[in-house]
Amino acid sequence: MAEFLMPSLGADMDEGTVLEWLVKPGDTVRRGDVVAVVDTAKAAVDVECFVGGTVAELLVPEGEKVPVGTPLARIDTGEPAPARRPLASPPVRTYAAHAGVDLTAVHGTGRGGAITRADVEHAIPHKAAPKPTGPRVTPYARKLAEELAVDLATIDADPVTAEDVRAAAKAPQPAPATRDQSAMRQAIGALMARAKREIPHYYLTTTIDLHAATEWLREHNREVPVADRLVPAALLLKATALAAKRVPQLNGHWVDGAFRPADAVHLGVAIALRGGGLVAPAIENADTLSTGELMARLRDLVSRTRSGRLRSSELTSATITVTSLGDLGVESVHGVIYPPQVALAGFGAVTERPWAVDGMLAVRPVVVATLSGDHRASDGATGARLLNAVDTLLQHPEEL
Repeated sequence: MAEFLMPSLGADMDEGTVLEWLVKPGDTVRRGDVVAVVDTAKAAVDVECFVGGTVAELLVPEGEKVPVGTPLARIDTGEPAPARRPLASPPVRTYAAHAGVDLTAVHGTGRGGAITRADVEHAIPHKAAPKPTGPRVTPYARKLAEELAVDLATIDADPVTAEDVRAAAKAPQPAPATRDQSAMRQAIGALMARAKREIPHYYLTTTIDLHAATEWLREHNREVPVADRLVPAALLLKATALAAKRVPQLNGHWVDGAFRPADAVHLGVAIALRGGGLVAPAIENADTLSTGELMARLRDLVSRTRSGRLRSSELTSATITVTSLGDLGVESVHGVIYPPQVALAGFGAVTERPWAVDGMLAVRPVVVATLSGDHRASDGATGARLLNAVDTLLQHPEEL
């Protein structure tokens, strides 16, 4: 038996709300299956199961907010249950306290004798259960129906889920979620304040000649369909991923007072939300992808981020992050490191500048690349190696 806990979907997350369960007791799940939708201060996230087995019990009802680490469900993995098991989950204890119910006098009907929310409800004196007036609607589905102007009465399902609402609206992707901007800004502010307070940043800047990269892009895009064309960002991301592989001292996490290098390059990409705010999900194993694959992953990631359909693994796996404000005309960006990562690369807009080439003056497309490094894990010389690697790689775009 294993407990499925409220995950930490980033260093700035302390609690989350279960918007929707995608499984029910008795369902079989595999490791990596999406089992719930959890709402954080930044986004609604598809949460994946970390073990395989059978769903034994859902401990937290939809719509309830609980701290990170709270048991959300129990998964029967076929292994013996631990000898010692808590009488009730934290949400059930909280519910019982508010209802004035003494748990020592409640008989648990859950697996292993655990007390469930229903057991507490039955123990409340003279509790009259309201009779259902229609099909059950999950909180996330109700919220989505309001955003998409869908009449829930027209949906023939019980319970009505977010997928039912999307089908009724004839929209394959959900509408952008209206997030509480105040809560998001507080979450971002708290994390960045912590990062600046705890991480001794150092900053490096270099200007990279993109003549070879832009010429290669022009020739490549002439030969492929419009849907397969690349933008400079794809080359910048791929070059950063390969550079991080070459300089592993900047690819990993600072945990418990020590640097832990990562086995793979999971490239975090800072994505601005349309309503304001910022999320940095990861493109996993970015160094192993072709530029075309990386471009497709980037498009998909941006689309799902802005429509609120990220997976939990995409928010927790990044080993180094890239940020760019080039599309807004900003020439350089000195970002704040996202803990527990130890480096962040930044790129500005591609601009044309006078450039010395073999002793002659020419006009070349260039980009300003920056690196924010954690001085606990590396020094400026290490950061310079990463930026130099990015520059070298971009001079040979056909090899990316």
